[in-house]
Amino acid sequence: MNFRPKSRDEPEINLIPFIDVLLVILIFLMLTTTYSKFTEMQLRLPVADTEAQRDYNKEVIVAVSSDGRYMVNKTPIAGRSVEAIAAALTEAAQAGRDTVVIISADASATHQSVITVMEAARRSGLNQITFATQSSAKAGAK
Repeated sequence: MNFRPKSRDEPEINLIPFIDVLLVILIFLMLTTTYSKFTEMQLRLPVADTEAQRDYNKEVIVAVSSDGRYMVNKTPIAGRSVEAIAAALTEAAQAGRDTVVIISADASATHQSVITVMEAARRSGLNQITFATQSSAKAGAK
């Protein structure tokens, strides 16, 4: 029998895997963090400088007023729901899916009213959407 005391190794903590995990977490957080300051952003829409206006053969013009009323090809729409606008767009789109929807929204129109027109166009199967703007020279004159 061996009654000699066994030599015990000192327990040691291996820090290398711990540091590796922390570095991976740090890199992940740095890549996924967004650095945006919405308080510094000032927007004035819709004004754009356009050189030439495009003419589309098959187009439907949707006007959105500042108080949320809609007109499709200068015809007022009774309701403000997506279904009412989609029905009017389907009726106005004689060319089918090749029709371009031109959204002519007032600068004071709410974002939701423009999104409502886009959703109605999607439900009608109209995938080509563009926005009408005025040139900055006309905007400065008014």
